[in-house]
Amino acid sequence: MAPSSQFFAQARRVHGAIAPVVLAPLLITVLSGMAYRLLKDWGGLGRDQVHWLMVVHEGEWLGQAAEPVYVLLNGLGLLWMLGSGSLLLVQKLQQRWQRRPGPPAGEPGS
Repeated sequence: MAPSSQFFAQARRVHGAIAPVVLAPLLITVLSGMAYRLLKDWGGLGRDQVHWLMVVHEGEWLGQAAEPVYVLLNGLGLLWMLGSGSLLLVQKLQQRWQRRPGPPAGEPGS
């Protein structure tokens, strides 16, 4: 049984509501991780010089108690956005495919 349009509308609303909440933590994680690796490997900086970026990347700055919560919520937020975004993309592609006109009457394939 295919999901209803009401299901997709609800998924779109939740996706849109969660997106602003997960955007900043995901950006911080991605940018700090990329900066750490690139500055270390291509920038010639030592591990000690860029360790502060790993502190930001892993959420260590939040303290021992909050760090695993940050990692868990960041991961769940990313999984939700990827899953719901993929679902909505598939729905949009299906709608476009269904709207495509078929061959004119009397031609092969009609």
